[in-house]
Formats: sequence, structure tokens, C-alpha cells
Amino acid sequence: MDFSEAKKLSKKEVLEYCQTNFKNKEDELNAFITATYNNIDLSDSKGGILSEIPIAIKDNIAVEGIPLTCASKILDKYRSLFSATSVEKLEESGAIIVGKTNMDEFAMGSSGEYSAFGASKNPIDVSLTPGGSSSGSAVAVASGMALGALGSDTGGSVRQPASFCGLVGIRPTYGTVSRYGLVAFSSSLDQIGTLANTVDDAITLLNVIQGFDEKDSTSVHQKEVEKIPIEKTTFGIPKQIEELKISPEIVERMFDSKRVLEKRGAKFIEIDLPHLKYSIPTYQLIAPSECSANLSRFDGIRYGLQISDENLKNQYEKTRAEGFGEEVKRRILVGTYALSEGFYDDYYIQACKMRAKISGDLFNALDSCDAILTPTTPTTAFPLGSVQDPLDMYACDLLTIIQALAGVPAISVPAGKDRDGKPIGMQITGPAFSETNIAEYAKIIELELN
Repeated sequence: MDFSEAKKLSKKEVLEYCQTNFKNKEDELNAFITATYNNIDLSDSKGGILSEIPIAIKDNIAVEGIPLTCASKILDKYRSLFSATSVEKLEESGAIIVGKTNMDEFAMGSSGEYSAFGASKNPIDVSLTPGGSSSGSAVAVASGMALGALGSDTGGSVRQPASFCGLVGIRPTYGTVSRYGLVAFSSSLDQIGTLANTVDDAITLLNVIQGFDEKDSTSVHQKEVEKIPIEKTTFGIPKQIEELKISPEIVERMFDSKRVLEKRGAKFIEIDLPHLKYSIPTYQLIAPSECSANLSRFDGIRYGLQISDENLKNQYEKTRAEGFGEEVKRRILVGTYALSEGFYDDYYIQACKMRAKISGDLFNALDSCDAILTPTTPTTAFPLGSVQDPLDMYACDLLTIIQALAGVPAISVPAGKDRDGKPIGMQITGPAFSETNIAEYAKIIELELN
């Protein structure tokens, strides 16, 4: 069910539809950490563009009075004292918040398997990962437990699960959506994004939550960008695509997408992203460095889990050892090492310099074209438990990191399925503030290839 279908029904009917799916599917799919269907007042209707629309919220985004766990033991039983700006905007527009969704702990993961509350499962096939880290948000929408969801995207955590679950996922321009109320993983990369069944629904959600916020010093005013019709649009395809380890079926579907866009009048050129191959190691130094600083606040003193000890240092260590999962510990250690005296210049500073080069490549490419077409992920959804090497897991973000490093928007849209019936996602990247344009291009793929 999409938003337009929901508008034809009553608030009660739409909520019952989602709640019935929750009752029938949640035990198997594990989409939610905290569900709030039973606490909704059907008589309280504010009206607005999202009136009667049930929305799920990733559990690293604050909702007042509801547990905020980040899928971590260290925040188990912690309840938020306020709501994120994005959540307040949803509620002001009439949306129904139906709960907090499962995720990779502190948004660190690409499969949904790094949650202290167990892995979420893909509704298409429960043996498959739904992607991550916004795993539960994608599962909730794909299974009909919600009609839309908020996730957070640091290196692809909205777009990758959207691709794996056959949904639309948007990562907006950095700063256009307030991060106030989003638990920070990597502050220079994190951005709240939207997941929905259709492009129209995903962009509607984004239009509601975006806008400058005085509570977030990184937020910006939305800028007007010229609308470029498809017949006047030039797309770029990176020449490095052929060098990357991408499933042949996915590459084939990318050229199918190219053909349908060309039929509408679009032109295509080859672009060069020479430093693309360095995006994963660059990201895996910058993001852990920032997370090692951001997660230092979870110390067993101020909130969340506390394992008492007469020695304060021991209390810190015991709480963090018990409260954090293995992937979070791994990234904290990597980040702390990269920022430590004697290694800061060799690792973190070098990564920042490479980030500038990767971003420069992308900006230069977008000077020569209006948008870039690539697959969203190098593979379709893989079996749960099949990727054991962390480096192999990091490779899932091969095509979604550069947008985060550069702060530009991207949308993942379903583009059919592979021979096994697993969804394939195509990604369109645009210059800053071009969300409306790339959404219009994505609608063509949505219409022609599904």
C-alpha cells in the first residue's frame, strides 16, 4: 500500500492493515525493537500531508518517551526525553508513529546482523539479509508494517537496505535534514533519509522533514535548483564500473536503465572517478575516528547501562566491554588508533586528504553531467551469516560511500529482479540540492523496469 491508496481509507483501516501485518509477520522478521501500535489515539488527528500514514522510526532517532536503544545493550531501557526535529515534523504533518525499528548497533553494519536484539530478516526470503544498517526500517515498509520509514545513512545505510528489499531510499544533501535527535555515529557523514514503496512517497517524506534547524549547526536552508527535464538531462556512467566486482546481472540491469532513460531523451557520457577504489578505506578511517569520539559519552555514568565498580576506570571499562557489541568495539579501536599520537598524521589526516580528492572527482563529474547512474550495490541480498570477514562486509558499500563523503544526494530505486527473484536497485546521484530532479529520473526507472 502506498500513500495515495492509504488516503482512500480511514485512519483506523490503514492502521489495522499495518498492525495486522505486524502481528502476522513480526515474530519471523524482527523489524521492531519497540512497537507502539497499541498506544495510538485514533481520535487525535492533526490533518496534514501525512495524515493517516503509519511511519516507522529507526531506533537511533529520538522519539519522546519511547526507548532509544540504537540496538545496543549499553542503551537498553533508556527512554528519550525529547523528539528529534525530523520526528516532530512528521507528527506535525499528521503521521502516525508506529514504533522504533531494529538496526545494526549504532548504525555500524551492512546486513542488520550486528544488533543486540537479533538480526532482522528480509521479507522476500527470510534466509536473506535485508541490508543495513537501517534494516528494520526497510523490513517494516517492505512487509507492510508501516507505509514509510526514517533511517540514517552514513555510508549507504538507507540506500542499501532499500535496494535489498525492493524499496525506494533517499539520502538527501548533507545538512538539508536536521540531525538534532539523531544519535551520532560519524557526524560529518550521518544524514537522516527516507524509505518508502514508491519514489513519490519517499520524496514526500523527505519534503516534510527537511529544512533549516537552529538546533543543528550543520543544517542548511534548502536551495532552489533548476528543474532539468529528462530530454535535456545528461547522465554520466563511471568508466570504473567495468573494473569493480559487480554482479553481471546488476550491470546488465544498469544498461537496461540506461536504455529506458535514453528512450525519454536523456543523453549519456562516460565519466572518470579515479579515486573511487579508495573510498572504502577512506571511509573506514574517517567514520571510526569520528565514532570513537562520539561514543565516548557512553561511559556507564550519565545514562544507559551501568556496571558499578569502586574504581571509576574499572566501571568505564566493564560497562563498555559488556555494553558494546563486537563490531562497535572494532570500529572504536580502529578510530582511537587512527587518532592517537604518532598515527594521526599518517592515518586520519591522509584519509581526510583522500576524501577531498574523492569528493573533487565527484564534483568534477557532476560539472560535466546532470546526474550519475550506477547500481546501488555490487550484489543482491546475500544469505544471513554468509559474510564473516568484516572487510567483505565493508565492500557492500562500494557504490554508496562517495555520495556521503561528498555530501551530495542519491536515490536508490527498484529496477527489477535477478534470476532468483531478488530485487536489484539502481542509484541516481546528483549535485547538492537536486533531490527533486533525481527523484523524477528515478520515477522513469520505477515505471519501466518493475
